[in-house]
Amino acid sequence: MTTDQQIDLSEKINAVVTAYIDALNSGTAEEIADLYADGATVEDPIGAPLRTTRDELVEFYGIITGMPHRDATVAWTRVAGDTAVFEFTLVTGTDEAKFKITPVDIMVFDENGKVTSMRAVWNPSDLEQI
Repeated sequence: MTTDQQIDLSEKINAVVTAYIDALNSGTAEEIADLYADGATVEDPIGAPLRTTRDELVEFYGIITGMPHRDATVAWTRVAGDTAVFEFTLVTGTDEAKFKITPVDIMVFDENGKVTSMRAVWNPSDLEQI
């Protein structure tokens, strides 16, 4: 990969991370699934069964996008090669009960800037009711 191609991919990856966080805030499950390549895998959290189909991704992200309260903010992002690693805080829930989690996501991308795999680093004890 040439330097120009690497810069282009890095820009695409950063744009997808931003789009992912924006969609967690106010998008739909379908919009999030659109960020993934065909055949992509999601392991959230690491150790959970892999989600490997678009329907599974839409179902999974539909839990978050179906919440009346959503607030996702990025703490930091690092991109190297075809991989992004980023920490963010997500607060979801209803007016009666809100939950906060701060996972670290590891996303690998194809040459078109589509996510081919996502692994989320967190465990259930990290989920905090607020």
